[in-house]
Amino acid sequence: MLVEEAMKTDVITVNKETTIQEAIELLEKHKIRHIPVVEQDHTLIGIVSDRDIRDARPSIFHKHLDDDQFLQEPVSKIMKSPVHTAHPFDFIDEAAVILYEKDIGSLPVVTDDDKLEGILTETDVLHTLIKLTGAHQPSSRIEVVVPNISGQLANIANILKEHDVNVTSVLVYPTKDTKNKTLTFRVQTMDPRQIISEIKKKGYEVSWPALPRWSYDE
Repeated sequence: MLVEEAMKTDVITVNKETTIQEAIELLEKHKIRHIPVVEQDHTLIGIVSDRDIRDARPSIFHKHLDDDQFLQEPVSKIMKSPVHTAHPFDFIDEAAVILYEKDIGSLPVVTDDDKLEGILTETDVLHTLIKLTGAHQPSSRIEVVVPNISGQLANIANILKEHDVNVTSVLVYPTKDTKNKTLTFRVQTMDPRQIISEIKKKGYEVSWPALPRWSYDE
Protein backbone atom coordinates (compact mmCIF):
# COMPACT_ATOMS: atom_id res chain seq x y z
CA MET A 1 0.00 0.00 0.00
CA LEU A 2 1.19 3.50 -0.84
CA VAL A 3 1.36 6.46 1.54
CA GLU A 4 -1.17 8.39 -0.56
CA GLU A 5 -3.76 5.71 0.22
CA ALA A 6 -3.41 6.17 3.98
CA MET A 7 -2.50 9.83 4.48
CA LYS A 8 -4.90 12.61 5.49
CA THR A 9 -5.24 15.34 2.87
CA ASP A 10 -7.25 17.90 4.88
CA VAL A 11 -4.17 19.15 6.71
CA ILE A 12 -4.32 21.99 9.24
CA THR A 13 -1.31 24.25 8.59
CA VAL A 14 0.23 27.47 9.88
CA ASN A 15 2.76 29.93 8.51
CA LYS A 16 6.01 30.91 10.16
CA GLU A 17 4.49 34.11 11.60
CA THR A 18 1.62 32.31 13.33
CA THR A 19 1.91 32.76 17.08
CA ILE A 20 2.49 29.84 19.42
CA GLN A 21 -0.82 30.72 21.12
CA GLU A 22 -2.67 30.37 17.80
CA ALA A 23 -0.93 27.06 17.16
CA ILE A 24 -2.03 25.75 20.57
CA GLU A 25 -5.61 26.76 19.84
CA LEU A 26 -5.53 24.90 16.52
CA LEU A 27 -4.09 21.79 18.16
CA GLU A 28 -6.85 21.80 20.77
CA LYS A 29 -9.67 22.68 18.38
CA HIS A 30 -8.89 19.98 15.84
CA LYS A 31 -7.63 17.42 18.41
CA ILE A 32 -4.31 16.96 16.59
CA ARG A 33 -0.71 16.79 17.75
CA HIS A 34 1.25 18.12 14.76
CA ILE A 35 0.92 21.18 12.53
CA PRO A 36 3.07 21.62 9.40
CA VAL A 37 4.48 25.10 8.82
CA VAL A 38 4.23 26.20 5.18
CA GLU A 39 5.02 29.15 2.97
CA GLN A 40 2.28 30.94 1.04
CA ASP A 41 2.81 28.61 -1.93
CA HIS A 42 2.36 25.58 0.39
CA THR A 43 6.07 24.72 0.47
CA LEU A 44 6.84 22.88 3.69
CA ILE A 45 9.41 24.64 5.88
CA GLY A 46 8.86 23.09 9.31
CA ILE A 47 6.56 21.32 11.74
CA VAL A 48 5.34 22.07 15.26
CA SER A 49 4.05 19.47 17.70
CA ASP A 50 2.40 19.71 21.10
CA ARG A 51 5.60 18.20 22.51
CA ASP A 52 7.70 20.99 20.94
CA ILE A 53 5.49 23.54 22.67
CA ARG A 54 5.70 21.78 26.04
CA ASP A 55 9.47 21.48 25.78
CA ALA A 56 9.95 25.14 24.84
CA ARG A 57 7.42 26.62 27.26
CA PRO A 58 8.91 28.44 30.28
CA SER A 59 8.91 26.33 33.42
CA ILE A 60 7.05 27.48 36.52
CA PHE A 61 10.43 27.31 38.22
CA HIS A 62 11.76 30.09 35.96
CA LYS A 63 9.66 32.99 37.14
CA HIS A 64 11.77 35.53 35.30
CA LEU A 65 10.51 34.13 31.99
CA ASP A 66 7.18 35.54 30.76
CA ASP A 67 4.76 32.84 29.58
CA ASP A 68 2.48 35.39 27.91
CA GLN A 69 5.40 36.72 25.94
CA PHE A 70 6.36 33.17 24.93
CA LEU A 71 2.85 32.49 23.61
CA GLN A 72 3.06 35.54 21.33
CA GLU A 73 6.31 34.38 19.73
CA PRO A 74 6.07 33.05 16.13
CA VAL A 75 6.09 29.28 15.65
CA SER A 76 9.28 29.70 13.61
CA LYS A 77 11.07 30.05 16.95
CA ILE A 78 10.24 26.49 18.02
CA MET A 79 9.42 24.58 14.82
CA LYS A 80 11.47 21.56 13.76
CA SER A 81 13.36 22.10 10.52
CA PRO A 82 14.39 20.37 8.30
CA VAL A 83 11.47 17.96 8.48
CA HIS A 84 11.38 14.20 8.05
CA THR A 85 8.90 13.64 5.22
CA ALA A 86 7.34 10.99 3.02
CA HIS A 87 6.37 11.02 -0.65
CA PRO A 88 2.86 10.04 -1.79
CA PHE A 89 4.32 7.12 -3.74
CA ASP A 90 6.41 5.74 -0.86
CA PHE A 91 5.31 2.40 0.54
CA ILE A 92 3.52 2.57 3.88
CA ASP A 93 6.00 0.19 5.51
CA GLU A 94 8.92 2.44 4.51
CA ALA A 95 7.17 5.42 6.12
CA ALA A 96 6.50 3.34 9.24
CA VAL A 97 10.23 2.59 9.53
CA ILE A 98 11.00 6.34 9.55
CA LEU A 99 8.41 6.95 12.27
CA TYR A 100 9.90 4.11 14.32
CA GLU A 101 13.58 4.92 13.85
CA LYS A 102 13.21 8.69 14.33
CA ASP A 103 10.73 8.28 17.22
CA ILE A 104 8.30 10.79 15.74
CA GLY A 105 4.52 10.80 15.53
CA SER A 106 3.88 12.05 12.00
CA LEU A 107 5.33 12.55 8.54
CA PRO A 108 4.24 15.43 6.31
CA VAL A 109 3.76 14.09 2.80
CA VAL A 110 5.31 16.27 0.10
CA THR A 111 5.76 16.22 -3.66
CA ASP A 112 9.12 16.35 -5.43
CA ASP A 113 9.13 20.17 -5.13
CA ASP A 114 8.40 20.09 -1.35
CA LYS A 115 4.75 21.11 -1.69
CA LEU A 116 2.61 19.72 1.13
CA GLU A 117 0.16 17.05 -0.06
CA GLY A 118 -0.95 15.46 3.21
CA ILE A 119 0.18 14.08 6.53
CA LEU A 120 0.69 10.54 7.76
CA THR A 121 0.45 9.89 11.49
CA GLU A 122 1.28 6.85 13.59
CA THR A 123 -2.47 6.37 14.05
CA ASP A 124 -2.93 6.23 10.26
CA VAL A 125 -0.22 3.57 10.08
CA LEU A 126 -1.88 1.54 12.85
CA HIS A 127 -5.26 1.66 11.11
CA THR A 128 -3.60 0.60 7.86
CA LEU A 129 -1.88 -2.32 9.58
CA ILE A 130 -5.22 -3.52 10.95
CA LYS A 131 -6.74 -3.37 7.47
CA LEU A 132 -3.79 -5.13 5.83
CA THR A 133 -3.82 -7.98 8.36
CA GLY A 134 -7.60 -8.33 8.26
CA ALA A 135 -7.70 -8.33 12.07
CA HIS A 136 -10.94 -6.30 12.03
CA GLN A 137 -12.81 -9.00 10.08
CA PRO A 138 -14.32 -12.26 11.41
CA SER A 139 -11.53 -14.79 10.92
CA SER A 140 -9.17 -17.25 12.58
CA ARG A 141 -5.43 -16.94 13.14
CA ILE A 142 -3.16 -19.91 12.48
CA GLU A 143 0.57 -19.82 13.21
CA VAL A 144 2.76 -22.53 11.72
CA VAL A 145 6.45 -23.09 12.47
CA VAL A 146 8.25 -24.18 9.29
CA PRO A 147 11.87 -24.77 8.24
CA ASN A 148 13.56 -21.62 6.96
CA ILE A 149 13.78 -22.94 3.39
CA SER A 150 11.96 -22.08 0.19
CA GLY A 151 8.62 -23.61 -0.66
CA GLN A 152 7.11 -23.72 2.83
CA LEU A 153 4.59 -20.95 2.24
CA ALA A 154 3.33 -22.72 -0.89
CA ASN A 155 3.01 -26.01 1.01
CA ILE A 156 0.77 -24.53 3.69
CA ALA A 157 -1.17 -22.49 1.14
CA ASN A 158 -1.97 -25.69 -0.75
CA ILE A 159 -3.47 -27.19 2.41
CA LEU A 160 -5.68 -24.12 2.82
CA LYS A 161 -6.67 -24.34 -0.83
CA GLU A 162 -7.69 -27.98 -0.40
CA HIS A 163 -10.05 -26.91 2.37
CA ASP A 164 -11.46 -24.12 0.17
CA VAL A 165 -10.59 -21.42 2.73
CA ASN A 166 -9.85 -17.83 1.76
CA VAL A 167 -6.71 -16.24 3.19
CA THR A 168 -7.11 -12.67 4.44
CA SER A 169 -3.43 -12.05 5.17
CA VAL A 170 -0.06 -13.76 5.57
CA LEU A 171 2.79 -12.60 7.79
CA VAL A 172 6.25 -14.10 8.23
CA TYR A 173 8.04 -13.84 11.59
CA PRO A 174 11.56 -14.91 12.54
CA THR A 175 11.96 -17.33 15.43
CA LYS A 176 14.69 -17.52 18.06
CA ASP A 177 15.98 -20.54 16.16
CA THR A 178 17.20 -19.19 12.79
CA LYS A 179 16.61 -22.61 11.27
CA ASN A 180 12.86 -21.96 11.44
CA LYS A 181 10.34 -19.21 10.82
CA THR A 182 6.69 -18.67 11.70
CA LEU A 183 4.02 -18.27 9.05
CA THR A 184 0.91 -16.51 10.35
CA PHE A 185 -2.27 -16.92 8.35
CA ARG A 186 -5.56 -15.16 8.95
CA VAL A 187 -8.23 -17.29 7.31
CA GLN A 188 -11.93 -16.76 6.77
CA THR A 189 -13.29 -19.54 8.92
CA MET A 190 -14.32 -19.61 12.55
CA ASP A 191 -13.53 -23.31 12.97
CA PRO A 192 -9.98 -24.09 11.78
CA ARG A 193 -9.68 -27.47 13.53
CA GLN A 194 -9.72 -29.61 10.38
CA ILE A 195 -7.14 -27.35 8.75
CA ILE A 196 -4.90 -27.54 11.82
CA SER A 197 -5.22 -31.31 11.87
CA GLU A 198 -4.15 -31.54 8.23
CA ILE A 199 -1.21 -29.17 8.76
CA LYS A 200 0.01 -31.28 11.69
CA LYS A 201 -0.35 -34.48 9.66
CA LYS A 202 2.10 -32.98 7.18
CA GLY A 203 4.64 -32.76 9.99
CA TYR A 204 4.38 -29.06 10.82
CA GLU A 205 4.13 -27.51 14.27
CA VAL A 206 1.08 -25.33 14.84
CA SER A 207 2.06 -22.83 17.52
CA TRP A 208 -1.33 -21.08 17.51
CA PRO A 209 -4.05 -21.78 18.33
CA ALA A 210 -2.69 -23.99 21.09
CA LEU A 211 -5.58 -26.42 20.95
CA PRO A 212 -5.74 -29.60 23.08
CA ARG A 213 -4.92 -32.72 21.09
CA TRP A 214 -8.48 -34.04 21.07
CA SER A 215 -9.81 -30.85 19.45
CA TYR A 216 -7.97 -31.30 16.16
CA ASP A 217 -7.42 -35.03 15.86
CA GLU A 218 -10.03 -36.89 13.84
